[in-house]
Amino acid sequence: MQKRQLGKSDLQVFPIAFGGNVFGWTIDEKTSFEILDAFTGAGFNFIDTADIYSRWAPGNKGGESETVIGNWLKKNNNRDKVIIATKVGGDMGSGKRDLSKKYILKAAEDSLKRLQTDYIDLYQTHWDDETTPIEETLEAYDQLIKEGKVRYIGASNLSTERLQASMRISFEQKLPSYVTFQPHYNLYEREVFEASLEEVCLQHNLGVISYFSLASGFLTGKYRSEADLSKSQRGGGVAKYLDARGMKILDALDKVAAELNTAPATVALAWLIHRPSVTAPIVSATNLKQLDSIITAPDLAITKEQLDYLTQISAWH
Repeated sequence: MQKRQLGKSDLQVFPIAFGGNVFGWTIDEKTSFEILDAFTGAGFNFIDTADIYSRWAPGNKGGESETVIGNWLKKNNNRDKVIIATKVGGDMGSGKRDLSKKYILKAAEDSLKRLQTDYIDLYQTHWDDETTPIEETLEAYDQLIKEGKVRYIGASNLSTERLQASMRISFEQKLPSYVTFQPHYNLYEREVFEASLEEVCLQHNLGVISYFSLASGFLTGKYRSEADLSKSQRGGGVAKYLDARGMKILDALDKVAAELNTAPATVALAWLIHRPSVTAPIVSATNLKQLDSIITAPDLAITKEQLDYLTQISAWH
């Protein structure tokens, strides 16, 4: 397993990022610590979270995931061993997404406090806010970088046009540029990213860190019928994949997994890791067994023929 460079940054990561959306939601702090210990113990170093994780859970107000990660960093005293990515701009209770300079500067301080650190390796625009000029957002990031509170910036969920505009404005006005892009991308959901965003990422050498890399658990093979949807809190989001194309993809994953004596999830992640544009898929686990199927993906001896087969079966054209 080799480290990969995140875009044009000097951040070097192993090709799986752990998704912190489960912390303070589907798993408690104790289990979160066990999983983070096992993830980093296996050699991985990249953890992705956001300030709004997990505001949607009953009784939560946002910041729970960052708090868990901060407590874990303090307990292990290992801040210099891991790359921490978090996000800003999601609705933290104001009723809107906000990328104004004033809001970002305050939100960054809140994230630093919860993470119990004095710098964020990768600070990402979570959702677009078209009411704020792109320049103003980039100026906020410029200030945070100059103050040493943020090392690099990235973006998530921007349209092709807004991502291109952000890259152009940062160049023209000598403001910080995004070094990563975080799209919703997996073996089932390919069209939105591959149709135009992928080209922009390759053109600007953006490190791509895909989220929902296992399609909310569908690509693990755990959900194969309506009856399976009650198996977890995330089951409701999986119903849309239970169509003919989804079943065809699961059959293909089963076939390749059997050939390689591994799990469908491992194969689905290996496919992403081998995509020319992808640096590190983001994936979560809620127990150590799930984690095992994730951490073996970078070293899976998958062949070009098997990768091509999966690409053809899941084609969206």
